[in-house]
Amino acid sequence: MPQPDRLPGTPEFRIKLPKDGGEARGHLLMEFGGNGTHKFLLQEGSMVAAEAWPGLGDHARRFRADLRADGRLVDAPADPDRPQAPPRWVTTRDIECNSSSAAAALVYGYDASGPESWRTAESHPLADYLSTGWRAPRKAWLVRGSNVSGHNLVRQLWLQEGFVSLAGAHVPPLEETDPTKSALRRFVEEGYEGAASYNQKRGLVDELHSFLTQMRVGDTVATIGDGRLHVGRITGEAVQTASPGGLSNLRRTVAWRADSHAYEELPEEVQQKLSVQHDVVDLTGVLDALDGLTGRTDPAAAGGTGEYLVAERPAQRELSLPDITGELVADLLVHGRDWLEEMRELLFDERQLVLYGPPGTGKTYLAMKLAEYFGGGPEQVKIVQFHPSYAYEDFFEGFRPVEDPETREVAFRLTAGPLRELADLASREGNRHVPHFLIIDEINRANLAKVFGELYFLLEYRTRSVRLTYSGDDFALPPNLFVIGTMNTADRSIALVDAAMRRRFAFVELSPRTEPTAGLLARWLKREDRDLEPARLLDALNARIDDADFAIGPSYLMKPGVYRDGGLERTWRTKILPLLEEHHYGEGLDVSARYGLDSLREQRP
Repeated sequence: MPQPDRLPGTPEFRIKLPKDGGEARGHLLMEFGGNGTHKFLLQEGSMVAAEAWPGLGDHARRFRADLRADGRLVDAPADPDRPQAPPRWVTTRDIECNSSSAAAALVYGYDASGPESWRTAESHPLADYLSTGWRAPRKAWLVRGSNVSGHNLVRQLWLQEGFVSLAGAHVPPLEETDPTKSALRRFVEEGYEGAASYNQKRGLVDELHSFLTQMRVGDTVATIGDGRLHVGRITGEAVQTASPGGLSNLRRTVAWRADSHAYEELPEEVQQKLSVQHDVVDLTGVLDALDGLTGRTDPAAAGGTGEYLVAERPAQRELSLPDITGELVADLLVHGRDWLEEMRELLFDERQLVLYGPPGTGKTYLAMKLAEYFGGGPEQVKIVQFHPSYAYEDFFEGFRPVEDPETREVAFRLTAGPLRELADLASREGNRHVPHFLIIDEINRANLAKVFGELYFLLEYRTRSVRLTYSGDDFALPPNLFVIGTMNTADRSIALVDAAMRRRFAFVELSPRTEPTAGLLARWLKREDRDLEPARLLDALNARIDDADFAIGPSYLMKPGVYRDGGLERTWRTKILPLLEEHHYGEGLDVSARYGLDSLREQRP
């Protein structure tokens, strides 16, 4: 029987089974399977998981059963050193599979992605050896050229001669128009040996792949030169040509627009993307914003002339916070609209603020109410509470133990935390005009420098991006993500917030001695048609407390249980006096005599 032809230029791929269960090996074939991808040959002697998991499809189950029936899958010999090892099968002959994913499902016993599961000996995924699959009909790209080995190619060549380029001095002549990433990796490893670090070579492979394979005629291209954004449309395929020093030997022709845009006047989301420090950056996520600057390009209607056609576009919805209404003022029982207007302005200008004050002043309640009102509902609000052991990995992202639902095995996987989840939600297409709020309760109870890490920078510079510690992604905080923190000033067990954090947040005090908290209890009692005595007692209590950080807020007395028989006395004895006992600990003061209800009532005329 003739041996099927191996796909030229592709190596052997492997899958290592869990719990030291051996490995499977195979390679891609030239012939295509029924789903339009290359077939895969699983080699003789490969190990296969004997157990089929619930997630395995019916076709794969029948395939495994047929292979068992005709003897191509047999029981692997037992390992005397590992008597508890799960059962394994071994292939007695080469097995031709319809695709790499079908081969991965056969090996694992559950459905899996072949392009990601099969790896080379160097751990490169099989996907790198496949031609480019489906992509969006039109994409947008940033290509940097204002400083290529000290030369400003944007000013000197690109705009004048109508092209965009990438330096590839050591890239050999390319014989294929759409080289795979694996082929480019081989060219870079050979051509730049000793001339670039491993990280530089990795970045160059990604940039070459984007420029040569991912870009298409009709895509939007942008570049920065002399502080201005220039936008054009790609009109030609990539070509390799000679250039002095190899500074621009990989080129694509471009129809540049005559107008340009000052960098500082660009939309915030565009500035974020432009701050990513690579020579080629995918800007498709802000394609609508670029179209809004230039007018949409219709390559088909342009008839291949390279001319821009300006089509009428729907107005972009701007990010805004709802106006303060009388209903909100009445609901929150604030003393007037001005305070809420100031909160709205602070949030819109600063994007993050902290409500601080003694216990019981309604910091968390007010944060939630404002977030839900300005965000349009609880769906746009996420709440986290900091504590001393809270870390960056809990807050943003990190590797955590996760159980595979199919195999029930535990492995460490990169997992998003609440800030990353909310940022991803806020930055989705169609969400960018909708405010999203993260509430951080007890923000001063964690080591803030440890929790925020490189995100400290993004809190202050919302138009920039940074490279993340774990995923390596270039990340920016979306402009429609707002942060409200709360801080209990009576908690002396935690060091004060550092100066870097104070600079990045607006701080708003909520104190029983100042509005809107002062008088809140009296306003609530009037609305509930109750006697005002609790408000007068609370004012008398706070007048006796010499430390404003230990003043008592009104929320302790704004609960139904306080107004049942004996409720006020019970709340005073079990909630308020213990706080003051802690404040005066070691002083020998009779707290009940000084702050008790009888003493306060006797003080009244």
